[in-house]
Amino acid sequence: MAWEMPIVADDDGDDAPVFVRIARAIAGDVDRGRLRPGDALPGSRTLARALGVHRNTVLAAVDELVAQGVVRTEPARRTVVAPTTTKPMKRQRQVQQAGFSVPPVLAPWQGLVAGPPGTLRLQSGVPDLRLLPVDEIARAWRRVVTRHGTQLLGYASPEGHEGLRTAIAHMLASTRGIPCTLRNILVVRGSQMGLDLCARTLVQPDDVVAVEGLGYPPGWRAMLSAGARLLPLPVDAAGFDVDALEAVVRHTRVRAVLLTPHRHYPTTVSLCAHRRRRLLALCARERIALIEDDYDHELSYEHKPLMPMKSVDGDGVVIYVGTLSKIVAPGLRLGFVCAPVDVIAALASLRAHSDRQGDLVLEAAVADLFDDGMILRHARRLKRAGQERRDAFVDALRSQLGDRLSFVVPGGGMALWAQVHDVDVEAWCARSLACGVSFATAQRYALDGRARPFVRLGFAALSIDELREAARRMKLAWRA
Repeated sequence: MAWEMPIVADDDGDDAPVFVRIARAIAGDVDRGRLRPGDALPGSRTLARALGVHRNTVLAAVDELVAQGVVRTEPARRTVVAPTTTKPMKRQRQVQQAGFSVPPVLAPWQGLVAGPPGTLRLQSGVPDLRLLPVDEIARAWRRVVTRHGTQLLGYASPEGHEGLRTAIAHMLASTRGIPCTLRNILVVRGSQMGLDLCARTLVQPDDVVAVEGLGYPPGWRAMLSAGARLLPLPVDAAGFDVDALEAVVRHTRVRAVLLTPHRHYPTTVSLCAHRRRRLLALCARERIALIEDDYDHELSYEHKPLMPMKSVDGDGVVIYVGTLSKIVAPGLRLGFVCAPVDVIAALASLRAHSDRQGDLVLEAAVADLFDDGMILRHARRLKRAGQERRDAFVDALRSQLGDRLSFVVPGGGMALWAQVHDVDVEAWCARSLACGVSFATAQRYALDGRARPFVRLGFAALSIDELREAARRMKLAWRA
């Protein structure tokens, strides 16, 4: 079956015969690219009914188009646009640019270069989707559609499915020490949407937002798109430099701080307890919003994870942004924001202007998987696999590259942050890609764009054998 294709032959005071005006209209659609070579025209009877003319008038128009070389007839009485056309009329250019001013586009943050087939990509933010229980997800989707399809396929609250909000609130209270209810939860299409909503809700043009000097570029882009001026501050072995922020606020009004305190992105260091307390007190005193991006909380291996800053936020300054991408799948686009009720209301109102609601069926299915225990089981599976892969990759790097790399083994997460010695790190990265392994250098995460002798090496998306092979290829590239 094909969609109906209306042909509009406006007269505009034209005194040409009707069949000529129809021919011109069809030829114009070919000129504009609406009709492409090989496309079939509507049948003559269909076209005659649509235009309110006699069929013979349409046939005369088709004969005119055949004579011009615009269309040709084929067996089975089809009329299609000719592969090439030689029309006596001036061709109309397809419009590719707006006829008004458009603001500069913020280029999206690109993932690792894919490289040729067989390239091993040391991605730092993607789990191994080969471990995903796809059948269980599919069954949950079918279950909720079968049971609740009529309710789930209509309009709903922009805050998200109540069952999923309740499940997330329970998870945050149980595993992260955050006292909250579903009223404190907004389900979003990935944590990036949460960051974008926070930016558009909080930030006015020229507001200052403090960020980590090495950090998460998509989060920066969300702030920049709202008109923020980014203030990069240092990160050291104890995490974000609170002294530097205190010095800034003495003379500059800071609207918000965007941080990854649990496991700093990209260096993996944690913000120490003393600095956490000072930062919370500073934000409360200066009425600064603290956006806490906790992107991989579940993946802690050797010790209990640090509790989020939100868990001890007695002044309502922390907006906590999380994701289900690491324990389910990034392609499902499910994240959440946990914040005071008035903040959630503001975020939800803004979200409704551009995205009326999320994918309610998917949200209901994931809520069902929370209730079923699948989410918890899969998170534990990923945690075991992540620790095994981290340990195997550490051994492989030490075996292949020795003291050419130095790093602190992270207590969790999906990546290593390593200092590179005695080589041009950007050149080594390029040679490694040629040898079939891709990874990111520190320059990718630097707000100032300056190169530094560090790399971020993701290990969660590859098997142990693949990680060992990746380390071998990295050594090969070093020798190249």
